[in-house]
Amino acid sequence: MAEAFEAAPGPATGLSDDEAHLAKLGYRQDLHRSWSGFSNFAISFSIISILAGCFTNYGAGFNNGGPISISWSWPILSVFILIIGFTMSELVSAYPTSGGIYWWASKLGGPKAGFFTGWLNLIGLVAVTAGVAYGCATFIDLTISTWSSSYESSYSLTRVFITFLIVLFLAGLLNIFSGHLMALMNNVSVWWHVVGASAIVLILVLVPDQHQSFSYVFSHRFNNSGFNGGTSSFGFWFAIIPFGFLLTQYTITGFDASAHLSEETSSAAKAAAKGIWRSIFYSALGGYILLLAVTFAIPNASNGQPDDAGVGAGGVAYIFTQAMGTNWGGFVLFISASAQFFCATSCMTSASRMTFAFSRDGAIPGSKRWSALTPSRVPANAVMLVGVVAAIVTLPALIKVNIGTADSPLIVPVAFYAVTSIAVIGLYLAFAIPIWLRFRHGENFDVGSWNNGSKYKWMNPIAVAEIIIVSIYLMLPFVPGAVPFHDGFAWKFVNYAPIVTLGALLLLFIWWSTSAKHWFTGPKHTIDEAVLAAFDDKLTAD
Repeated sequence: MAEAFEAAPGPATGLSDDEAHLAKLGYRQDLHRSWSGFSNFAISFSIISILAGCFTNYGAGFNNGGPISISWSWPILSVFILIIGFTMSELVSAYPTSGGIYWWASKLGGPKAGFFTGWLNLIGLVAVTAGVAYGCATFIDLTISTWSSSYESSYSLTRVFITFLIVLFLAGLLNIFSGHLMALMNNVSVWWHVVGASAIVLILVLVPDQHQSFSYVFSHRFNNSGFNGGTSSFGFWFAIIPFGFLLTQYTITGFDASAHLSEETSSAAKAAAKGIWRSIFYSALGGYILLLAVTFAIPNASNGQPDDAGVGAGGVAYIFTQAMGTNWGGFVLFISASAQFFCATSCMTSASRMTFAFSRDGAIPGSKRWSALTPSRVPANAVMLVGVVAAIVTLPALIKVNIGTADSPLIVPVAFYAVTSIAVIGLYLAFAIPIWLRFRHGENFDVGSWNNGSKYKWMNPIAVAEIIIVSIYLMLPFVPGAVPFHDGFAWKFVNYAPIVTLGALLLLFIWWSTSAKHWFTGPKHTIDEAVLAAFDDKLTAD
């Protein structure tokens, strides 16, 4: 199809609506368009993965405010994230390309906006792949440890990291094998998440002997962050509670996958737009039910009071095994670990497509290698690059961080929280740039078949404000030992999210100022310019 289109003296006949729209944007149909609208929704739903983020970051919410940090923060933040999703749905309907976020920014703000957006998006996608894969490895380890005391006794961070590398390898292998296989896997993943989450909720309702009260779930609060202060001060509400935002903001992210897979989706202008906002809506609803079920199932300690300390140290695994025993607890962990593997594989797909698209336009060193496709039209080299970088960025997870005591250890997964924070900051800041640029274009923006009408006037500024506020919070220290000049300061406690993201932005600024601005011109067309001009004229006339 691509060859015939290029060879034709004018606009080629027989193009589908998707191919015609893509041609108008300057690209031939290189990738195999085998994804249905449901598959497009499925990949974003799989990457959001309520069975991953809700469980792996439960401690971030619980320790920073207690149950109210979960029961109230989740629905409030979900509304703001849905608004972000609506603004992005409008953009992908107008510009359904694999470059997604980066392409939108380039179109609306020029090469410089596209350059920084693309790199932020790529950093976020690689980090979310790393975070999900490491979370999956952790839950695989927890599942086996629940069923095997000997395996549990030989626990080490090195063992978890090796499992993490295996997860990355398998996810990469599946991505390289076939794009069609990935579409099928994501369809299966949706039902695994729906059925699995429903099963877990029912198990948590029916199996435990006791449940916490509504008062506990919706009003109990405490400060287990390590920072001094009560639970009624200004600092608690505006400094401690926001640390728990990571739970919601990290879980409901990665939905830009619907945009990155738009060149492989049928009826992409509508299907990808719906894929974004629907994946957010259903994940927010299902995730809230799941989180409430987990929180209601928190066991009591020996004194008859809710075991806040045990949950703070052991997370959801402690809740499952203490409330239901090792058999049921291990089964729930198995469902979650399997879902997280689906999620990691989908993250790899999204990150590799963005790498392919950005390389196609010459933005990444070694672009020809990373934009190369296999005979089955899969960017295999890009897949391998994502896997290697994801492994490198997670190396600090090998360092043990204990902010408790030898008798009462409180192991904080600082590296995991840092990687997930990098994912959130990179992805959401990348989202903010085209969202703001679309707002600046106002009525001059050429909307697609799915759009927000005049509602963009209040949606887009709110979306950008939410992103900036949350990003600032996620750059702050997680524990007192990470605060510079604090008595107990040590580098192992440091949240390296701001070091990576701000450091990357500084390097990108230097690179842009000294070199990239002279050669990077934004998205490159892959069809003949004369054909594109003639084709555009015909579309305008029609």
